[in-house]
Amino acid sequence: MGLLRIMMPPKLQLLAVVAFAVAMLFLENQIQKLEESRAKLERAIARHEVREIEQRHTMDGPRQDAAVDEEEDIVIIYNRVPKTASTSFTNIAYDLCAKNRYHVLHINTTKNNPVMSLQDQVRFVKNITTWNEMKPGFYHGHISYLDFAKFGVKKKPIYINVIRDPIERLVSYYYFLRFGDDYRPGLRRRKQGDKKTFDECVAEGGSDCAPEKLWLQIPFFCGHSSECWNVGSRWAMDQAKYNLINEYFLVGVTEELEDFIMLLEAALPRFFRGATDLYRTVGKKSHLRKTTEKKLPTKQTIAKLQQSDIWKMENEFYEFALEQFQFIRAHAVREKDGDLYILAQNFFYEKIYPKSN
Repeated sequence: MGLLRIMMPPKLQLLAVVAFAVAMLFLENQIQKLEESRAKLERAIARHEVREIEQRHTMDGPRQDAAVDEEEDIVIIYNRVPKTASTSFTNIAYDLCAKNRYHVLHINTTKNNPVMSLQDQVRFVKNITTWNEMKPGFYHGHISYLDFAKFGVKKKPIYINVIRDPIERLVSYYYFLRFGDDYRPGLRRRKQGDKKTFDECVAEGGSDCAPEKLWLQIPFFCGHSSECWNVGSRWAMDQAKYNLINEYFLVGVTEELEDFIMLLEAALPRFFRGATDLYRTVGKKSHLRKTTEKKLPTKQTIAKLQQSDIWKMENEFYEFALEQFQFIRAHAVREKDGDLYILAQNFFYEKIYPKSN
């Protein structure tokens, strides 16, 4: 370059310098354009990735919204059997409804008749399925099982229930009719003034303690068919067993009510979140309803009732329900230091195809 500068005239040297400067500017300009093009390409790629994410969110969004709507559309029916700790459990639902944002409705039938007329069945099914202002909803009342499917309903309610040892339930109901309980001690009961003990009633062959009075839990689970209420019907018991397994989400037993509540909280937290702690800390004291003046029957009285075929059927159904409940509990909890703990999720998904790009 130095030799060129010596041999070239000054004007040419100036032109050469200007040309070199222009070339450098041109190269810098091209490099800048390349940088800008690269930046545009990167932004375009980024925008494309964002659009893909947004599209995935848009596609997932309706499913998530539908899931939320589905959760809000839940209706639970607790067709409670009398004297099975049903009031104690229902009060837990009342305590939680405001916090967990659902409605509780008591189904009060005339004279506590558990069988609805056909027209009332239609009205009831329509209310349950279309009364959106009351969803999520927890309905409870002394009514027998009603099959929503035969009314053309696609989304059926969730049925739950609690049953009790049949003789213990009858004894509790016998004294309840005479002396009431500590829940509403001032209310006059139908048999108030009758001081006869349950043992005396059985010994005398009284109607209020007759084996036929044991026939209640089976028809409550059997339903609205006439055969369900034929005392001692084998068909009714088989139908009750079928419904318990296929139509009920969970059936607990009075003797293990806390475990029943724990399982419901684990499986249906939308309704029962906080129920276990509430029952342990408050419910056992404030909600446990106790029949007044109840006297436990003697072994002779129990043995006499157990000779009845009706007791044998009701007890068979109770044992069937208890076995099912204990089976469900055994696969849902673990015991440690005398306490029960709900198992964490114990399944996962793998080998998911086709692979996403």
